[in-house]
Amino acid sequence: QAQLVESGGGLVQAGGSLRLSCSASGRTFSTYTLGWFRQGPGKEREFVAGISWSGGIMAYGDSVKGRFTISRDNAKNTGYLQMNSLKPEDTAVYYCAARVGGGSFQRADEYNYWGQGTQVTVSS
Repeated sequence: QAQLVESGGGLVQAGGSLRLSCSASGRTFSTYTLGWFRQGPGKEREFVAGISWSGGIMAYGDSVKGRFTISRDNAKNTGYLQMNSLKPEDTAVYYCAARVGGGSFQRADEYNYWGQGTQVTVSS
């Protein structure tokens, strides 16, 4: 069973940057597809970004394209979400998720493992 721990959240001004990390333990990290999701206050959970086990395929939600970058370092058992040009509407709890095998990056119900979330707050 994989355990995921997010870190790197915090308070930042609009236009600023943050880098979230997702550290994994348990099964071999390099076999996981990784996803980042977020849930803002009063909003439904939203797909942010996904990356294949090899790092060769990535996908992004429309609201973050061109601003966020997903990556991974399998040697360190860690995934990352670099967030630039942050906006107040990016304020949310950000969750890392993982699954073994392919499928749709965007479907949250296809992920087997979830972290506890990290809060990102963007002030205007």
